[in-house]
Amino acid sequence: MIFRKNISLFAIIAVSLLISCSDQESEMEFEPEDRRISFNENWSFSLNKNENDSISNNSEWKNLNLPHEWSIEGEFSKDHPAGAGGGALPGGTGWYKKKFQKKLEDTSSITKIIFDGVYRDSEVWINGTYLGNRPNGYVSFQYDLTPYLNYGEEKNEILVKVNNADQPNSRWYSGSGIYRNVWLTTTNKLHIAHWGTFITTPQVTKDSAEAELQIEIENRFASPKEAEVTTTIYFDDKEITSRNDEIQISSEKKKEIKQSFQVENPQLWSVENPQLYKAVTQIKLEDEIIDEYTTIFGIRDFEFDLDQGFILNGKPIKIKGVCMHHDLGPLGAAVNTRAIERQLEILKEMGVNGIRTAHNMPAPELLDLCDKMGFIVMDEVFDIWSQHKTENDYAGDWKEWHEEDLKSMVLRDRNHPSVFMWSIGNEIQEQWNEKGAEIGRELSAIVKELDTTRPVTAGMNPPIHTNDENVTLQFEEAAEPNSLAGSGALDLIGYNYAHQTYTQHQTNFPNTPFIATETTSGLATRGYYEFPSDTTKIWPVRWDIPFDGGNPDNTISAFDQVRTPWGSLHETTWKIIKKHDYLSGFFIWTGFDYLGEPTPYGWPSRSSYFGIVDLAGFPKDVYYMYKSEWTDEDVLHIFPHWNWEEGQMVDVWAYYNNADEVELFLNNESLGTKSKEDDDLHVMWRLPYTAGTLKAVSRKDGKTVLEKEINTAGEPAKLNLEADRKTIKADGNDLVFISVYINDEGGNLAPRAGNLVNFEVSDKAEIVGVASGDPTNHESFKGKKHKALNGKCLVIVKAGKEAGTVSLSAKSEGLEEASITITLE
Repeated sequence: MIFRKNISLFAIIAVSLLISCSDQESEMEFEPEDRRISFNENWSFSLNKNENDSISNNSEWKNLNLPHEWSIEGEFSKDHPAGAGGGALPGGTGWYKKKFQKKLEDTSSITKIIFDGVYRDSEVWINGTYLGNRPNGYVSFQYDLTPYLNYGEEKNEILVKVNNADQPNSRWYSGSGIYRNVWLTTTNKLHIAHWGTFITTPQVTKDSAEAELQIEIENRFASPKEAEVTTTIYFDDKEITSRNDEIQISSEKKKEIKQSFQVENPQLWSVENPQLYKAVTQIKLEDEIIDEYTTIFGIRDFEFDLDQGFILNGKPIKIKGVCMHHDLGPLGAAVNTRAIERQLEILKEMGVNGIRTAHNMPAPELLDLCDKMGFIVMDEVFDIWSQHKTENDYAGDWKEWHEEDLKSMVLRDRNHPSVFMWSIGNEIQEQWNEKGAEIGRELSAIVKELDTTRPVTAGMNPPIHTNDENVTLQFEEAAEPNSLAGSGALDLIGYNYAHQTYTQHQTNFPNTPFIATETTSGLATRGYYEFPSDTTKIWPVRWDIPFDGGNPDNTISAFDQVRTPWGSLHETTWKIIKKHDYLSGFFIWTGFDYLGEPTPYGWPSRSSYFGIVDLAGFPKDVYYMYKSEWTDEDVLHIFPHWNWEEGQMVDVWAYYNNADEVELFLNNESLGTKSKEDDDLHVMWRLPYTAGTLKAVSRKDGKTVLEKEINTAGEPAKLNLEADRKTIKADGNDLVFISVYINDEGGNLAPRAGNLVNFEVSDKAEIVGVASGDPTNHESFKGKKHKALNGKCLVIVKAGKEAGTVSLSAKSEGLEEASITITLE
């Protein structure tokens, strides 16, 4: 059996409302462009000093803009209840309030507030009236404000309580507060409902695509209405086709209509060329446009095939994905579009084409960017079902909220062209019993009630009981009905780790395609290669944080990532995935380091070691292994650095592509030519250290492809600054990420430098984050100074709203200072 769907998937951009209306019958003209506005600015915030305090105990309020989260502003401490697993940062209870006015002419409209995400257990009031509670910290939700608003000069006050005091409630860093965007929407009483469009393309060829648009319309008037619904499809701002329908809708009712379109010579969405269309739906009442809803969409065809793996637009491709937590490193969990975009740019350059939203509903901005940039997304909803993983986690809210939360995710995200599969759980505790099978079937049915165009999977750890000696089981045993894998709920069997079982997938699960939902868990700290003198307890990640291992000859190992007991080496899993067509792809744990979960370590570590890229956004060495495998760009990367003790034995590795061989030179003396053999992904030389210049030359057919040098660095002498962009928007939100390098007099990176660097920025901007990628650094990310890790650190500057130029300076004792100028426009 093959799971196959021809679909067109769409990213909802304009958000509409599910409302209850007043009795007024006015049909005052409504301007559609006013439908949704940002509601982020000019809030007041207060953090309870005592977790049990009420708002009446709060006397200290500060003004701020959203998104905001307070935990990242706290001090790192092993004593915080969240523990190192939760990032060693504080929780607590916070209050947000905002005053605002509504115009008199809005009295005949419907007004709602939309929260993209609040962590966690939020409660909301408007003008003293309680609106509701939402425990899930990742779900998007809304409240109808209409019946309780004041209009004209009298102000309104929205009040939000955020309770993240009951810790621990997460296995990773969650952040605390209204950490995603907030919107205020105003619509006519006759409008397209909240998350009210869904479009599929049941037939797609290179010549034409059939598109079907499902629209839910709501009438909150006290009388029936006759209206006209028109949808126009655009590509590159040119009209492609249009459809018009007359409708009748009863009072206080919803009505669903369908519109069909034929798109000739469709420009298909793909990871290499993510073409996007736009559908604009308008409602006319008595010849006046009263509502307008814009949907960005893409057209593509895909399937998961039992033998060929993942096929997109008729072409088999490997899903080369990474898992990503929701935090943005030194910025914490507060959403910033540019920060997410930067992460995706770094991953795209590595050759990544897939993102798993581990292990929760993502920010809408992430999916919008994946639509535009071409990523295959596994949209994941739960890390916990009914059984706890931490003391105060979502299991306590499961019974009451799981159905509504799952529906919210699917309805919100089902139109994104980047979303290719739904994951209903990750390593859930119920996996091996009948309860897990029962819940899995329930969740899958909820998803398919709303969307039949994508497969359902779950990250199982692993999907079968197995060990290295027993990886092949009879199907009846591998997928017995009283387990999640055998429940019939899953269209894709999702493997977390268990790479030794991949080659037996077709025997163990002959009727269900494969996806590796989570793999590898390789550990590394950027730039560390050393071992302690006591080699009985080492782990080549951070020499000062012991873990069982061994290195009897005390060689400096350039192999900067190692396997965990449950995972694999980076090269190991990729070799298996790339070799077999039926293995559709994988999602590596993880793309970036993330806050919390420093497994297998504890305090003083406060962030993970799993990332291919560190917390500051600097790639680790293995990044270039993947880049050499996953891109056509010429790659030659040699490591480690070249500052050791004379005579010390050092392993030198090279990742390369588009070449037959690599020759290594030390001080112009050849150390020999190496070529990758069999399925090798690197070459290596072992040599005694001598100061000087290490040079590698890659060649194809005898001609040089690339040359790379590493020089022995002298003492740290000066700072060098590099900005990711020299011009940013003066919009109060845009960011520039400035990398700081500590160099010697000759400009070589000082690979052991850990200098403290101080920063100053001129008017029109502010410093909002500093970091180095060091998982054990306990300095605040919100300061204006930071200690470098192995010669590098990062400073993040946010634009104000005034155009002009901004100067950032960096100073460190004993080093030549540096500055850089950024333009705001």
